[in-house]
Amino acid sequence: MRNPRITAAKKLRSQWICRGCLQQGVRSPWPTAQFSTAYRKDPGQNLRRRIIWATVGGSLAIGAITSFQDIKHGAAVVQRSARVVGALLLNVNDYRTVLNSKEKDQDEEGWQSTLRACHQRCADRTLGVLKQNGSIFIKLGQHLSSMNYLLPLEWTRTFIPLQDHCPESSYEAIEQMFIDDTGQPIAAHFDTFERHPIGAASLAQVHLATMKDTGAKVAVKVQHPALKEWVPLDLALTRMTFSTLKYFFPEYDLEWLSNEMESSLPQELDFALEGKNALVTKRYFSTIKDTPLLVPDVYWSRKRILVMEYIAGHRTDDLAYLDSNGIDRDEVSAALARIFNEMIFGDTPLHCDPHGGNLAVVRRDDRRTRHNFDIILYDHGLYRDIPIQMRRNYAKLWLAVIDADEKGMRRYAREVAGVTDEQFPLFASAITGRDYRAVTNSVISTRSEEEKEVVSGAMGEGMLQELVQLLGQVPRIVLLILKTNDLTRNLDESLQTREGPVRNFLILAHYCSRTVFREQMEIIRGRGSMLWPRNMLHRLAAWSSYLRVEAKLSLYEWYIFFRRVVRLSS
Repeated sequence: MRNPRITAAKKLRSQWICRGCLQQGVRSPWPTAQFSTAYRKDPGQNLRRRIIWATVGGSLAIGAITSFQDIKHGAAVVQRSARVVGALLLNVNDYRTVLNSKEKDQDEEGWQSTLRACHQRCADRTLGVLKQNGSIFIKLGQHLSSMNYLLPLEWTRTFIPLQDHCPESSYEAIEQMFIDDTGQPIAAHFDTFERHPIGAASLAQVHLATMKDTGAKVAVKVQHPALKEWVPLDLALTRMTFSTLKYFFPEYDLEWLSNEMESSLPQELDFALEGKNALVTKRYFSTIKDTPLLVPDVYWSRKRILVMEYIAGHRTDDLAYLDSNGIDRDEVSAALARIFNEMIFGDTPLHCDPHGGNLAVVRRDDRRTRHNFDIILYDHGLYRDIPIQMRRNYAKLWLAVIDADEKGMRRYAREVAGVTDEQFPLFASAITGRDYRAVTNSVISTRSEEEKEVVSGAMGEGMLQELVQLLGQVPRIVLLILKTNDLTRNLDESLQTREGPVRNFLILAHYCSRTVFREQMEIIRGRGSMLWPRNMLHRLAAWSSYLRVEAKLSLYEWYIFFRRVVRLSS
């Protein structure tokens, strides 16, 4: 008997959806018809052997050449590389064996069960290697665990424990790193230094300390010392892994993941750069009126050590803390929307990693502002500058989306990311987190259960392959903007707000219209005097368009205010 969900998916193959939608939809199996043909067949046994030996030899040579000159590390290099190469080859062979064994008359349910079992075996095998090797492999696994829009459920679910699997470096190793990097032991810098960290992540851990002389309480972020030893080899192994997977399964090219990691990881490992990024963001937002953003001050930094002001807070999804302290969830959501839209459309770099662990909220009793809370932004290692023309085109793209102007959407999707008309429906869903029909109708509306069903059903008809190819083609900065969109969307949904998406879309429209208005003023000034009749008319048209959006947002803000007053009084 045919699976009704697969039948429904075939009917919906023209409905494109995005990865944000898939994160909310019910998971369906990987697209069997596509995956079962998306691997390369070797012409013979000899070629297979040559590939295997070349992969093994290449990975070991990369490790030995790029990472170490000291022979005493040779055995560790071989062991570390062998784990990765061994698991990679076993996984490739496992998938090839399963995919080749499918019988034409095999029922769909039995085939899906066999494929899911293969997913689980390979995921378990890979998890063991990630845990054993540690280092950046933990960070890679954490990233993959959130990619349920690209990977089977068996993989993402298996990798979830890595979110809490962050080994701590010993106090002795940290002490030696201080001596190596500053020439002095820890005691020379601090009156007190807690030996056990208050938090640990894949790249670093944080200790509480008090500064000498001033007695200021600080948070000392220290990089895991072992990273310096292993990162070059681990990056080479990661690159080799994704290249090998691309060879055997060319339709699922995920090399852009390793490319992005090679580009971003050096920035994240440079704590001196992170300190500069934090200060730039702190200075910029200090000039933005009534923005409840706190960025911890930076006392001093080195490449592997960062000493910051200690500011404690609660996670933004700690709803019990918000409610017990009278902090309005909708106001927190709106504040997050303003902060990150300011970064995307304003004159400052974009923080590209705004997940729940890098944000906190704390109650503030200051009647000079309308907020009774502050948003604390941590971890400033990954920032990117968005070119001004891309900011402007991206703003126009969103204004077209909000107005359901499909012609404008297609035009600016091409300008922003080089998206073709054939790719546009998928891209439109990717930036909005909605089904394409909602994008062309009213993206401001709340997602219905019917839309979620469409999302789940369409997954099975080749969308995954198209999504992988699209993400591999768009500029890297667009990938980071999409990542920021996904993370902030998830933050907003975790707050379980009462107002829905309308307010945040109006806030987005404010920043987009402001960006377009400034561009128009720049163009008009370049044409000559503002007193010329033609320039005055253009300026009036630009002002009216901008003020129309501002009026809508102001009216909605007043509407929310009166609703809150009525709710509190009742």
